[in-house]
Amino acid sequence: MTTPEDTPGLALPPLLDEIRPVLVARDTPVYLVGGAVRDALLGQASHDLDFVVPEKAIQLAFTVADALNVPAYILDRERDTGRVVLPDLQTMIDFARFRAPDLEGDLRDRDFTINAMALPASAISATAIIDPTGGRQDLAAGLIRLTHAASLADDPVRALRALRLAARLHFKLTPDTEMAVAAAAPLLNQVSPERIRDELLKLLLTGAPGTGLAQMAALELLPVILPEIAALAGVTQSSPHHEPVLAHTISVLRWLAQVETAVVYQEETVTPALAQAQSLLAPYAAALAAHLSRPVDGGLHGRTLLRLGALFHDAGKAETRAEEIVETGELRIRFFGHDKAGARLAGRRLRRLRLSNAAIKTVRRIVRGHMRPLYLTQAEKVTRRAVYRFFRDTGEAGLDIGLLSLADHLATHDGPGQGGDWERLLAVVARLFQHYFDAYEETIAPPPLLGGGELITALDLEPGPEVGRLLRLIEEAQAAGEIETREEAVELARTAHQRGP
Repeated sequence: MTTPEDTPGLALPPLLDEIRPVLVARDTPVYLVGGAVRDALLGQASHDLDFVVPEKAIQLAFTVADALNVPAYILDRERDTGRVVLPDLQTMIDFARFRAPDLEGDLRDRDFTINAMALPASAISATAIIDPTGGRQDLAAGLIRLTHAASLADDPVRALRALRLAARLHFKLTPDTEMAVAAAAPLLNQVSPERIRDELLKLLLTGAPGTGLAQMAALELLPVILPEIAALAGVTQSSPHHEPVLAHTISVLRWLAQVETAVVYQEETVTPALAQAQSLLAPYAAALAAHLSRPVDGGLHGRTLLRLGALFHDAGKAETRAEEIVETGELRIRFFGHDKAGARLAGRRLRRLRLSNAAIKTVRRIVRGHMRPLYLTQAEKVTRRAVYRFFRDTGEAGLDIGLLSLADHLATHDGPGQGGDWERLLAVVARLFQHYFDAYEETIAPPPLLGGGELITALDLEPGPEVGRLLRLIEEAQAAGEIETREEAVELARTAHQRGP
């Protein structure tokens, strides 16, 4: 890790250079604080910037917004807090009055030492950083440490934030901080669902979501925030699974982050199985990246929904677990209907966390359909009809299911496994993606050969459900490549109508 002593310069965002003349023109000092200072020391330029001033923070926010020709808003008039929004850069700049009588008191009242540093707006060197709690030392050591004993009591959501920062930065919590986080778990019931949701989603989007979930379990945050997932601890599974369900879920999240890195973003990978997936699925990488970056109602992106789908994919196993003795005399553990149960549990929890209906619908589809690619590997051939039915039932979430199935397999077998199962799954996922991205109008959603009115006239039908049924049969046959013309569609419908439902 590069230490502050090695780098007197800082990785400051170019936006700071643009607004610095406005900031230094004030009669009172302006300080960059929090995560932006921390990231600058780590060599990572932040998108969002937080500033504190002794007074008139809202006024400064509007002054900066005018200079940038972008909007500004009052966040909290009583606390003198304002925000500048740069929509084109997906960036926010916040300005706030000191939380205490002076800057040092403001910093000492923050959550963690690595977030309790300040840089004068006029400065560009690490030597100018103000660090009353030893944040630079903890940053160099890779430690998350509370600034003071009452930090989590002041704001319990900081307990979850500690795990999120540890997962994002690959840091460790100090022993005292671990104990404080565990002790603060019951206090999270006092926090609004929206704040819990925001921290949870940020944790899931780190590069180590499995580590974050494991720490939530170890420090007793999981039963408070996600009791459905906590219930999976100790739920055993039969071979080929090598872990109980909660541990498997943690592994799936860990593998999913690697699948995304290799397959979607085509970054260098050292795992042979992932290199194989990367090569085979490379033609769809850009389209998959666009899918994961698409905006979703509620200010989310597609990648968030994929991670949530992985989190809940086996949530139904605790309530569907059953044991049976098979013909060989061995005990076999089954989870019949766990996909449907998991979709129900996911929907219920995500509603409580105030996610949008659109987001919940997609996550439920991912959870309910997560076994479908595995089932397709058992077929002799994945036909066009099978591909059509897969996306008919899953929609756009079928792409997420394809990626999740790869992570699920790798977690189940602790790698690609034996006997060619990994290669068969890769072939199935590649075929699904190929049809979705390269043959959408042929296989997934073919243009109608005739409309409902034409069908009613051609067969002398009464309007009603039968017309819809016949149109669906026509579309499926068209997607399967069995019919191509209007005449063939009419004849198919005539035969199907005579035969009956």
